[in-house]
Amino acid sequence: MDRRLLLVHAHPDDETIGTGATMAKYAAEGVGVTLVTCTGGEMGEILVPELAHLAADQDDTLAEHRRTELDNAMKILGVTDHRYLGGFGRFRDSGMQWAPEGHVHAGAAIPADETDDRAFWNADLTEAADELVAVIREVRPQVLVTYDQFGGYGHPDHIQAHRVATYAADLAGVPSYRLDLGEPWTIAKVYWSAMSASRLREGIRRLREAGDTTAFEGMDPDRLPPFATEDEFLAARVDGSDYVNAKMDAMRAHATQIAVDGPFFALSNNIGDEVWGSEFFRIARGARGELGEDGLESDLFAGL
Repeated sequence: MDRRLLLVHAHPDDETIGTGATMAKYAAEGVGVTLVTCTGGEMGEILVPELAHLAADQDDTLAEHRRTELDNAMKILGVTDHRYLGGFGRFRDSGMQWAPEGHVHAGAAIPADETDDRAFWNADLTEAADELVAVIREVRPQVLVTYDQFGGYGHPDHIQAHRVATYAADLAGVPSYRLDLGEPWTIAKVYWSAMSASRLREGIRRLREAGDTTAFEGMDPDRLPPFATEDEFLAARVDGSDYVNAKMDAMRAHATQIAVDGPFFALSNNIGDEVWGSEFFRIARGARGELGEDGLESDLFAGL
């Protein structure tokens, strides 16, 4: 079978953090890997002081810079087919704020008080989905990966990416729908990217034992945020341990967004491949294939 994988992410860098090892592994195995990024990441926080002028409230050119960062990251991961939903600049990063205490989603991301008219959060769902329908019918993937309904941690663009990907996956398979967008195609399996709660919990505890109290500061391993999924709800684990170095290098390529002294690298330095070498997924559509001793699929194409 000619295997094809489509991933739908919100901003440049999201793909590497959540699914970088999986992308590198499948690309190295000759699988057709297509990344669709929904926004340019215009509203991202800039961690490089000398590039502060790129910010939305100054030059507003961060998206162009992050476009280069994404190009470089994909070269490292070996992914040659990566594109922006509707073309670069079609949908703008919506921004976010952290929900205050007392809010129903306290501690999670929520929409900003004001958003640009071009923000992805404000996009018409059908119009945005149609852009992805065209990609699905062109690429004809057997497997789609995106976020859960909460976008992992509540970011409006992650939630919108979930909505667009879910709707587009349905529309793409309808025999009578928008044939100008290509021949209908039904995606066999849809997954939501996830982080293993048990691995994150153990990682944080080992960081604390090693004396690191700054990484994931304030995070209680016994009360993890929504992006951590309890293991009973996980469906697949892709072993990307051979590609951890590529994932870390790709994360470094996203220098405006990911600090090398931040929690991601602290986890990697202290417990190595155990956290970042395995990437987990929840199944949202399709039947699970062969399971390993851990009760999880080891291949997103299992059973196809």
